[in-house]
Amino acid sequence: MILDSASAALRQTLSPALRGILWKSLGLTLAILALLWLGLTRLIQAFQASHHISSQYPILDSLAYYLAGFGLFVALAYLMPAVSIIVAGFFLDDAAEIVERTDFPGEPPGQAMPFGISMLYALRFAGLTLLVNMAALVIFFVPVIGVAAFFAANAYLLSREYFEMAAARFRRIDGAAQMRRDHALRTLLAGCLLAGMMIVPVVNLVTPLFGIALMVHLHKRISARQPRLTYPR
Repeated sequence: MILDSASAALRQTLSPALRGILWKSLGLTLAILALLWLGLTRLIQAFQASHHISSQYPILDSLAYYLAGFGLFVALAYLMPAVSIIVAGFFLDDAAEIVERTDFPGEPPGQAMPFGISMLYALRFAGLTLLVNMAALVIFFVPVIGVAAFFAANAYLLSREYFEMAAARFRRIDGAAQMRRDHALRTLLAGCLLAGMMIVPVVNLVTPLFGIALMVHLHKRISARQPRLTYPR
């Protein structure tokens, strides 16, 4: 089920039907990362300017500058899951509707949540993801444990957020959450795939759109194997 859903999601992500949303999601992701980069560099510059290391020890100042640059790349990697969730909140319904219409033409499409509610839900979960990843960043330099903590935390968080957003097009949010818990292993395996993509530079930029398509397919396949539950909106 997971492999079939992933294969279909990859095909959809690169399809002409989703190409416009792909470019827009890439642009928004890069714009948010650029703003974060700018903000972090300004903080580093302000910190260096407030100390006398620049004038007294120029070599150490240069070393600190390059170390800070490496630290920024690491920090942005840990910020990427939260950015992914925000971007998914923007494009979820447009992308999900295309996937449902093209891959499940004989079934009724989902119903979009109001944009404000969808974004509040995404921002709330992005905030939680940010806090968890900042905690994981503290142990980044601990061998094995740092990467394992990043992977495990994001596998759970991404599976939870993406699946519930996709399922909420067909049922209430509390029903979507219950469905995820009832199929925790399947959704977590899908989350592991998304967390793995987060580790790969460039590939992680397409995670929002791929994650939407993946969870739409997974939700549809799970729904087809169990009696359909209805929850009034």
